[in-house]
Amino acid sequence: MSQKRFPYAWEVKVPKEMEGWEEMYPDHRLFTSDRQDWDQDQFWYTDKIHAPDPMVPLDEVFHQAWQIALSQHTTRIFCIPPAQGIAHRMLGCYLYITAIAPPPLEIIQAKAEKFGQRTFPVFGHYEELWGQWRTRQQELGRELQAVKVPKELPQFVPDFDSATTLPAIGPAQELIEAFNHAVNIIYRGWQYHFTYLNLSYLAYLMFADVARKLFPGISESAIGKMVAGADVSMFRPEEELCRLARLAHTRERVANILKADRSANAKIESLREFEDGRMWLESLSEVKDPWFMVSCGSGWFHYEGSWIDKLDVPFSYLKGYLERLDRGERIERSLSAITDARDAIIAEYRGLIKSDEDRKTFEDAYNNTRTIYRYAEDHLFWVEHWFHTIWFEKMREFGRLFVKQGVLKETDDFFMFNRLEIPSLIEDVATSWALGENIPTMKWAEKAEKRKKILAAAAQWSPPPALGVPPEVVAEPFTVMLWGVTTERVTEWLEGASGQAGSADELKGFASSAGVVEGKARVLKRLEDIVTLEQDDIMVVPNTNPAWAPIFSKIKAAVTDIGGITSHAAIVCREYGVPSVTGTGSATTAIKTGDWVKVDGDRGLVTIVKRAE
Repeated sequence: MSQKRFPYAWEVKVPKEMEGWEEMYPDHRLFTSDRQDWDQDQFWYTDKIHAPDPMVPLDEVFHQAWQIALSQHTTRIFCIPPAQGIAHRMLGCYLYITAIAPPPLEIIQAKAEKFGQRTFPVFGHYEELWGQWRTRQQELGRELQAVKVPKELPQFVPDFDSATTLPAIGPAQELIEAFNHAVNIIYRGWQYHFTYLNLSYLAYLMFADVARKLFPGISESAIGKMVAGADVSMFRPEEELCRLARLAHTRERVANILKADRSANAKIESLREFEDGRMWLESLSEVKDPWFMVSCGSGWFHYEGSWIDKLDVPFSYLKGYLERLDRGERIERSLSAITDARDAIIAEYRGLIKSDEDRKTFEDAYNNTRTIYRYAEDHLFWVEHWFHTIWFEKMREFGRLFVKQGVLKETDDFFMFNRLEIPSLIEDVATSWALGENIPTMKWAEKAEKRKKILAAAAQWSPPPALGVPPEVVAEPFTVMLWGVTTERVTEWLEGASGQAGSADELKGFASSAGVVEGKARVLKRLEDIVTLEQDDIMVVPNTNPAWAPIFSKIKAAVTDIGGITSHAAIVCREYGVPSVTGTGSATTAIKTGDWVKVDGDRGLVTIVKRAE
C-alpha cells in the first residue's frame, strides 16, 4: 500500500465556486507552508463521524475545542503511554484529522510511570466522580444561559441618577465581554467532555484485548454484547417521550389530537382547550428542560435544531408511539432483555476460563469497562446536546442584535464567522455605535452571503477521503474503533471502490451489534428523511445519531457507511438490541431503497438478497 498515496493537501483543487473558502477558518486550522514538511509526513482522513458536512465557521468552534481537550487528556493529564493527540486541518470546508504517531521511547516510559496512578483509581470511584462531573457540567450550562447579550445598542443608554451612580460600562463593552465569556464557557465545557471519555474507550480496548487473548476467535459483536445494557442520560429523552405517549394513550381525546396529521403548534393549541389536554401539556412542560434539549441530528451543527425548537420532530415520534400502542406493541427499550442477553454471554465465556489468574484478569477488565463505559453515552447528552442547544440559542441572541443594528440580514448569518473573527465584528459594530451617528461598518452582510454560497458549493463537492501516504497497516486503535478507518477501507479508497453505486452485493464492516435479520432497506442520506422510515425497515445511513433513539425500536437493523465498534451508532444499536453493521464504507451508494437485504451483525456482513425493481 505504501507505493500508493492520496494527494497531498496542496495538490487538491477545489471547485472555482469555492474560491476564498480559506478565509472562513483561522490560519492555524489550515494546511500552510509553515508546516508543510510535518503535514506531508502524516496520514489525514476526513472526520465523517463528527463533521460529515461542510464546516460552518462558527460551528467549527467545537472542533477547535476538542482537538485541545482530547489531546491534552491523553498526552498530559492521564498520560496514556503510547498515545498522542489528534491533529486537525481544514481543506475545502471539510475537516481532516490524523492520529499522531507514538512519542519517543523515553517519553513513553515517563508517561507510564504516571499512567497507572492517575487512571485506575478512577474506575474504583467512578460513581461519585460522575456525580461531581454532572453537577459541574450543569452549572456550566446554566452559566452560559445567564450570559447577558444586549438586545440592542440603543440611541442613548437608559436614564440614570448621575447624582448617585454613573454607569460602570456601556452596552458596547457588555457586548464584547458577553461573547468572550460565552467562548470561554464552551471551551471549558469541552474540557469537561473529555474528563473520562478517553478512559472510557481505553477501558473497552483493554477489556476487548483480554477477551481476544482468553477466547481466540471471539467475535467483535460478542465483545460488544458483553458491555451492553446501561441506564444512561442519552436515552432519557426517548424514555420521557415514551412516558408522555403512555400518558396520552390513557386519555382518548389527547391521543386523537396527537395522532392527527397537524403541526405540533396546532396540536398544542387544541390541547389547551380542555382539562386533560392541559394536564398533558403540563407534563410535557416539566420534561422539556433538559430532556427536549436534544439535537434533531448530531448536535454539531446549528441548523439541525433541537426538539425544543423543532417540536414537530418529537411530536412525530409521539404519533408513531401512539399508533403502536393502539396495536398493542411495546414502545420502550427492553433494558431487561439486553441485560439478560449480556449476563448469558458473560456466563458462557466465564465457563471457558481455566485458571484463577485468568479469571481475575477477566473480571478486573470487565468490571472496569462496565463501570466507566457508560460515560460514552452519559456525557454525550449533557455536552453535545443540552450544552450545545444552549450555545446555539445564545449565539442567535448575538445574531438578532446584529440584524437589529442592520449589520447582518438574517440571525443565523452570525454563524458565518469563526470564533476568532467575531471579536472583530463586534468591535467594528461597537466602535461605529460609540462614535455616533452615520458611522459605516465593514460589509459583514456581504461576506456572510458569499460564505453561504461557498458552503453550498462545498456540499456538492466530493473531497478526497484521505491525504498523504497511508501506513502499511492502520493500527491506531481509536482510528479503527471509533472512526472505522481500517486498512481494508483505505485500500478501497485508493482503488476508488467506495462510492460505486450498486457495485457489490456483499458489503463488509464492523460486527457492531449481534443478530441476523432480513428486510427491506431504506436509504436515508439527509437528516429530514428519517420521517420516511417504516416499521421493520432496515435503516441504511451514512452514520446514525444517538438522538434518533425513538426510531431504534421501530427498525429491524441498521447499516452505516462510517463508524467503528465504539462509535455512537454501534453503542446505540447494542443498547436497543438492533443488529448492526457499521463502517461499510459505501452502503448508502451500493444499496437502494427497496432492496431486500440481509444484515449479519455477528460477522459484519450485509448482503443484498434481491434488488428492488
